[in-house]
Amino acid sequence: MPAAPSRLASAVAPPEDSGPSPTLRLRDAMAIIVGTVVGAGIFRTPSLVAAHAGSEAAALLAWVLGGLISLVGALCYAELAAAYPHAGGDFHYLGRAWGPRLAFLFAWARLAVIQTGSVALLAFVVGDYASQLVGRGVSAAVYAGAVVIVLSAVNALGVRKGTATQNVLTAAEIAGLVLVIGAGLAVASPGPTAAAAAPAASPAFGLVLVFVLLTYGGWNEAAYVSAEVRDPGRTMVRALVGGLLLVTALYVLVNWAFLHALGREGVAQSRAVAADMMQRVLGAPGATVVSLLVVVAALTSVNAAIFTGARTSWALGRTFPAFAVLGRWDGRAGTPVNAILVQGGVALLLVVLGGLTRKGFETMVEYTAPVFWFFFTLTALSLIVLRIREPHVPRPFRVPLYPLTPLIFAATSAYLLYSSLAYTGIGALVGVAVLALGAVVMALGGSRRAERTSP
Repeated sequence: MPAAPSRLASAVAPPEDSGPSPTLRLRDAMAIIVGTVVGAGIFRTPSLVAAHAGSEAAALLAWVLGGLISLVGALCYAELAAAYPHAGGDFHYLGRAWGPRLAFLFAWARLAVIQTGSVALLAFVVGDYASQLVGRGVSAAVYAGAVVIVLSAVNALGVRKGTATQNVLTAAEIAGLVLVIGAGLAVASPGPTAAAAAPAASPAFGLVLVFVLLTYGGWNEAAYVSAEVRDPGRTMVRALVGGLLLVTALYVLVNWAFLHALGREGVAQSRAVAADMMQRVLGAPGATVVSLLVVVAALTSVNAAIFTGARTSWALGRTFPAFAVLGRWDGRAGTPVNAILVQGGVALLLVVLGGLTRKGFETMVEYTAPVFWFFFTLTALSLIVLRIREPHVPRPFRVPLYPLTPLIFAATSAYLLYSSLAYTGIGALVGVAVLALGAVVMALGGSRRAERTSP
């Protein structure tokens, strides 16, 4: 049971600060999951997967396995979200399992590295394609900054506007992918002659799964709306499982379409596989169609990242007085306005950083990956810790094959943590340094808690 609000928390919160209320439906939660996962990665990583898979069958198998491994993680999150519905998501689970200091570091990392870095990364995808479509000498960073400002403003205006935007973008994204799938399967296969012209790839299935699982990343964002969905005990399980099954189906079908239309070697040699396939089907207009689809996919993921990321910052503000300004929930808008605005400001700073390096997308990938997988591994282990420490907490859903399921989830996350450190550059070091700065802030008093540790 949450403790009574402290005098400090009462003084900080305005009269309309009512906290999260259960207003979101199953389709809203699923739109956040699908919109977060199906981003720009599906238009780039199929080439990398095909290049390292030994055959078309192995490439398709990798996408099926990626969905199954992600489903294992989703089942773990379903138990956590159903047992502990909270707008802080991982922040709340980590705090209960490992203590407030680790929870503080996670919230710091999410505000300064993980979520804001993801917002900036996806905004650069929009910027890169918008600069090609519109031209007029405007840099990608300018478009990226505009995306952050506009979508942050939309979400700050209210939860209904944020979710409505997400639902429309996700529907457009799915429709676009269905179009790509249909076009790829309708065209004649290139046959074995095209395959013979390309050098054979050496199988490296472990590396293939790294690319695939990175493309499936983001489904865990549903945890941050668990306090805002109706009947979280049932809805979170259905949203996580249903959302991932839909994503898996889309990913397998779209890769089947790529392989059917271009062949494995054609996919492997392409740097813009969807554009190349659509150009073969529709000619030059096909590339434009794909560019628009990539923009929609990236916008969908940006909006979802802004929506869910602010919930962690709000939980940080409610728990730690030094960040109390983030802990205001606007009851009229139904959203943490201050947290959204601060998050948008940090994301804009990262857009500037990416613009200065002139490698915005690559820099943001390196910046976010190691920190993300570090905390993901700890969240996976939190399920086991909380089962042992809090055995009497009602669990409307229990993950099957416990403890094997969370151990598999933790092991795959730890492997991706290793990969993100081993294969990235200076951006990863910057991300780790920012996390270390959070430890300094915590030592200087940032981790002092209010009396109310859970909203």
